[in-house]
Amino acid sequence: MPVAPPRPKSFPLNALRAFEAAARLGGFAAAADELGVSPGAVSAHVKGLEEDLGAPLFDRNARGVTPTALARRVLPDLTQAFDALGNATQTLRAVAMPHVVHVVALPSVAQLWLSPRLPELRAAAPEIEISLTAMEAPPNLKRAPYDLYLFFGDMPGETLAPDVIFPVCAPALAERLNTPEDLLGLPCLSDTSWSGDWRHWADAAMPGTDFTPRGPVFSLYSLAVEETVNGAGVLIGHQALIAPYLRSGQLVAPFETRVTLPSSLKLWSPRPLRPNTPAGKVAKWLRETA
Repeated sequence: MPVAPPRPKSFPLNALRAFEAAARLGGFAAAADELGVSPGAVSAHVKGLEEDLGAPLFDRNARGVTPTALARRVLPDLTQAFDALGNATQTLRAVAMPHVVHVVALPSVAQLWLSPRLPELRAAAPEIEISLTAMEAPPNLKRAPYDLYLFFGDMPGETLAPDVIFPVCAPALAERLNTPEDLLGLPCLSDTSWSGDWRHWADAAMPGTDFTPRGPVFSLYSLAVEETVNGAGVLIGHQALIAPYLRSGQLVAPFETRVTLPSSLKLWSPRPLRPNTPAGKVAKWLRETA
């Protein structure tokens, strides 16, 4: 009877994935953010892989971790392999569920820009199902299971709207604002995702002054907008997001100075958008309503 020789032990896929992300991104914490796990889990996966290999993959020191020569040698091949796996997974999902379009967006974009457009989109294309995920930062564009990405930034993609910012407030509060210096006597609302908004605008509207906004800080821009509508203070408005509030008169812009930031609202897809596909139809709709 023939005896089958023992097969070499395969390395766990999750361990390889954790190692590749940590080596590519430069640390366990960054890899954990991308993979949606804890830094401890990434560290454990890497340690187990090093034990299986019998060789270190990272040099560890007080400042963090640095890939070894062995890690740097194999990283390009692993990155290419996981990129290809991500692309194949996206294709499999798209073919298996052709009527579903998976969209990922910044929370403020999802709530204030995209959500108001969805009822009309459903009426125009009832055969398409929109799956919407909100994230504070874009996931890995080559591997995440989404068809369309909507974020402010300098990422690749098609520009839907420039990022123009300026102060906005409730009409009753605007009566107390004659010059930008009057802001010193009112609450200036801020959002953690755009903590530099006030500084960018103040540099243009009040050059040379040391303006420091004082007021509540919100973790969600949509909450900051609602509180501004309620009269809680003045907020830096992002034109693409607060345009409906300006049209309805719920918010007003008390000053003329407007600043266009280098970033913009971008639409991106990991695959070519053919017009006759559900994702292509949704993308076309978003372009037309931007």
